[in-house]
Amino acid sequence: MVNFNGTIQDSSNLVIENNRGFLFGDSVFETMKVVNNKILFLEDHYFRLMASMRICRMEIPMNFTMEFFENQVLNLLNASTQIDNDCRVRFSVFRSGNGFYLPKTNETEFVVTISKLENVMYSINDSAYEVELFKDSYVTKQLLSTLKSNNKMIQITGSVFANENGYDNCLLLNDDKNVVEALQGNVFMLLNDELITPPLSDGCLNGIMRKQIIEIASKMEDVKFVEKSISPFDLQKADELFISNVIIGIQPVSKYRKKEFTSTLSAKIIGRLNAKIRLN
Repeated sequence: MVNFNGTIQDSSNLVIENNRGFLFGDSVFETMKVVNNKILFLEDHYFRLMASMRICRMEIPMNFTMEFFENQVLNLLNASTQIDNDCRVRFSVFRSGNGFYLPKTNETEFVVTISKLENVMYSINDSAYEVELFKDSYVTKQLLSTLKSNNKMIQITGSVFANENGYDNCLLLNDDKNVVEALQGNVFMLLNDELITPPLSDGCLNGIMRKQIIEIASKMEDVKFVEKSISPFDLQKADELFISNVIIGIQPVSKYRKKEFTSTLSAKIIGRLNAKIRLN
């Protein structure tokens, strides 16, 4: 079942021939995790979606409060007979109406879909996980690169490349040839007791889990957190490398080319992340 503009139904019945999200990628979305009927990091997701809509010049309805946003997800979950209290959510907002590059209106519609979660709580997956650089396309250093929009051709072609070559993931580069993120999340690197992640100005996604990890790492005494650019050469010297997103939490990278990594800090952060969730 889906939630289309507040109505729970079997299908959205959207006609893609004139849907701007389909035709032009004129859409932004949030991927969220619901555990025990509670949206994790609700406030962060809501304000990121509002900021994304404003940046894209989409009209935000007066009733689109955080409570409204939350209810649209939980109403769909409660109406579902296939999924219990835990799910993965995609909340998509797209511009309505016709037009070409110039839309006829800035009014919006939304679609909410849910699916089952593979893992409810965050945990460390210590199995082999190898990454490589994806160099066929680059992420541009600009504000739109930090948004979750429907323009994901770099991630799609990168995923095909990784699958064809036996990698679990790929790291994306910006136009300065610095590492900015992975295909499905932000990147963190431990190097000489410094936990490093690229700044948003490098073009990486403004990730919700990225924010949680920064808050946790900034309070840790045995590691210094910094935001700075990561070059591909830095990866060969790193002690630890991991990928973050709100669904998996943290995915440690075990190997990049001939370099192998540990996951000690990843496990420590996951423990503090789960403790934070239980307290909220």
